[in-house]
Amino acid sequence: MAKYSTGGGGGGDDGGSCELCGKESTRLRQESVAGATLMVCPDCASHGENRNKERKHRDQSRGRDESEPSRKKRAAQRAAKMYDAGKGDSKHWEEEGTNYERDRLPYLVRDYGDRVTEARQDAGLTTGDLAAELDVSERDLVAVEEGRATRAGVGGSVIRKLEDRLGIELSDE
Repeated sequence: MAKYSTGGGGGGDDGGSCELCGKESTRLRQESVAGATLMVCPDCASHGENRNKERKHRDQSRGRDESEPSRKKRAAQRAAKMYDAGKGDSKHWEEEGTNYERDRLPYLVRDYGDRVTEARQDAGLTTGDLAAELDVSERDLVAVEEGRATRAGVGGSVIRKLEDRLGIELSDE
């Protein structure tokens, strides 16, 4: 069982037990742990308050430049860059003139994608033909057929054009 140091304990090369874990060792050294000065084994030395000073000294002796950010800091910087890129400007994928605030997507029926696909095929049209006829993006039409109109940012005007042209109900309003 660990005990607290009175400051007069032995240690060093003459052997003894670690005052933190109780393990017998001939390589005890004095460390400040949570404000107490203890004689600790090499395994427990990492709990000492001097560990950051020693790590800095080891890093300098290995040739690591102190002005270079640590591994954790570099990882955090990379994560921040990825986060910023994900939040990026959406103008690169939005079509000119499209205002999704004014062209809100209505609530859609559960199987709207299947309904559009079936009606388009019954009309004998390809997605490209129907998109050209309705003057909508083929990408938006494919998104509707795949049931991902909301995630693709398809406007309500596309849904209304599909309902009118194919004679189907897609909105649940």
